[in-house]
Amino acid sequence: MLTRTVTFSELSKNSKRVAERLDSEHRLLVTRRDGQDLYLTTAGYDQDREETADVTARLLAALLAADDGARVIGRALPSAFSWVRHLSAEELREFVRDPLDATHDAARLDVHATLHRTIVEWRATARVLADPGLTAQLTRPLPDEDHGEVTAP
Repeated sequence: MLTRTVTFSELSKNSKRVAERLDSEHRLLVTRRDGQDLYLTTAGYDQDREETADVTARLLAALLAADDGARVIGRALPSAFSWVRHLSAEELREFVRDPLDATHDAARLDVHATLHRTIVEWRATARVLADPGLTAQLTRPLPDEDHGEVTAP
């Protein structure tokens, strides 16, 4: 889907015309020079997106709860995320569950960053596991030296 773009100055100078564009576009990207870009959308379009996330979460939960559902999802995942082939069977089961939880967060708590973070973290794990040298380096035993208490960041 291609999202049309308007500048922030165009929005501030011609807000009525930009609002009229939303009647047909439903969503506009507002670019800014001095900050993060924004999305301007209609309430109905946003509600539709929320419902999509909720329905997706419910369908995944129902599929996981069904007999053989987790196995079906596990077989389908490589089509969506080719890197899952580097995960162990146990990691794959955990990966199946994590996006479902993150989708629930998006639908029920309006927290959308969790799904992105979940995918990024699992992809990073797969990247490490795909490199035997890096895996060996990161999983080797640590020296028996005690370096003291680790303080919270």
